[in-house]
Amino acid sequence: MKSNEAYKLIFREYPDVVSVEQMCEMLGGISTKTGYRLLKQNQIKHFKIGRTYKIPKLHIFEYLAVAQESDA
Repeated sequence: MKSNEAYKLIFREYPDVVSVEQMCEMLGGISTKTGYRLLKQNQIKHFKIGRTYKIPKLHIFEYLAVAQESDA
């Protein structure tokens, strides 16, 4: 499946930019503590508005692709 097709099919109920809580749901229900650790270690690209983390959905796909490659 091409990445463009996956972007349209997977996580379509989420907005293009998600919160930490939404990101944790997308990653299989990981804890928010683990989610913040991933962000602080820059494993998932993100940006901050004030004190709030915002994560483009595209960067979650990139993280999942890297994680899948490292498991192979």
